[in-house]
Amino acid sequence: MSDFDFLIVGAGLYGAAFARIAADAGKKCLVIDRRDNIGGNVYTEEVHGINVHKYGAHIFHTDNDEVWRFAQRFAEFNRYTNTVIANYKGEIYSLPFNMYTFNKMWGVITPEEARAKLDEQIAECRTDDPKNLEEQAMSLIGRDIYSKLVKGYTEKQWGRPATELPGFIIKRLPVRLTYNNNYFNDKYQGIPVGGYTKWIGNMLEGIEVRTGVDFLKNRADYEGLADRIIYTGMIDEYYDYKLGNLEYRSLRFETEYLADREDYQGNAVVNYTDAETPYTRIIEHKHFEFGKGEGTVITREYPADWKIGDEPYYPLNNEKNNNLYAEYRKLADDSGVFFGGRLGKYKYYDMDDTIAAAMEDYSQICGEG
Repeated sequence: MSDFDFLIVGAGLYGAAFARIAADAGKKCLVIDRRDNIGGNVYTEEVHGINVHKYGAHIFHTDNDEVWRFAQRFAEFNRYTNTVIANYKGEIYSLPFNMYTFNKMWGVITPEEARAKLDEQIAECRTDDPKNLEEQAMSLIGRDIYSKLVKGYTEKQWGRPATELPGFIIKRLPVRLTYNNNYFNDKYQGIPVGGYTKWIGNMLEGIEVRTGVDFLKNRADYEGLADRIIYTGMIDEYYDYKLGNLEYRSLRFETEYLADREDYQGNAVVNYTDAETPYTRIIEHKHFEFGKGEGTVITREYPADWKIGDEPYYPLNNEKNNNLYAEYRKLADDSGVFFGGRLGKYKYYDMDDTIAAAMEDYSQICGEG
C-alpha cells in the first residue's frame, strides 16, 4: 500500500489547488517542488512591506462563482482593479481600447464619433482572408491603433515581425465605446491581501509539502510513494525530450528597489508599445495593494527567446507544436501519470482557469462531481 493517494509534482497554483481539493475529499497528498518556495509563478516576496510579484504581474479575476468561493477560502481579496496604461513614445493611452483611448488618438468625444472613426479605419485596412497577425489586427481596429498600441508590443512579445506571426494569436481585440477602463470584464477581481505566497500557503495548510526537490532527479525515491502522480511540469521534459522539445516564449525580469521614491509611475502596470523600448512593460508592485510599503519596487519585463533550461512562460501553440504535444499525450495516456497545469497541458491558463481545471481534473480522475 502506498504512503499517499497523490504525489503532486509542483507547488504552483494548479498543484496547490488540486492538493486542496483532494485533501478536502479525504485523500492523502504529498506536494513537491524543485524550487525552494511554494507558489510557482504566482510567488510573491515581501520587500520593505511591498509584495513583489517575482514572475510577472498576477491579477485574479473570474466570472466563475465556484472558483471565486474557492479562492476566497484562503485569503481576503482587496478591490484592486486592473487599469493598464500604454506608453507610446511618451504618449499615454488607456487599455483596453476605450473612449479614453479614442479621445487621445483622434480627439473624438462621443461613442458615435468613435464608432465612425473606427469603421473608417477598418474599412481602409479590411482583409477578408488575413494571412498574418498584422492583417488580422488591422482588420479589427484599423491602422492608427494597430501602429501605436499593438504592433511594437506584439513583435517584442513574440520576437518576430507581425507579418510572420499567425493571425490566430489575435482572435479579437476588445473595443469599448464607453469610458470604462477596467481591463477585465469579469464579475470578480482583486489581489489576495498579504500576497499570493500566503494565499497558496493557506491553500496547502495541513498538506505535506517538500520544496527544493527535483522529481526528475529523484524519480526512484518518489515514484512509488503514491497511488497516482499528478505532474505539473513540462510534459516533454518528463520524457527527456525523446520526441523533441515543445517551444515557448520566456521572460526576463529586472527588479529595482527605489528607496527614495514613493511612486515611480502612478500605476501598477504601464505597457511600452513602441518597438525601440526593449521591455514590454514596467510593473510597480505597491499599486497592487494601494501604495503600502516604504519606497517603491519596479520590475522591467523583457520578452526572451526560450531554450531548454530557461523558465517557460507562453506556449507557442502553432500547428507544429500542437502536433508534437499530441504525440506526448499519447505517451502520457499509457503511463498512469496525469499531466496538469499550463506546462503539463501545454496551454496558457489564467489563474481562475487553472483552479477550474484542477477541479475538473480531480473529478475526472476520481469519478466524482
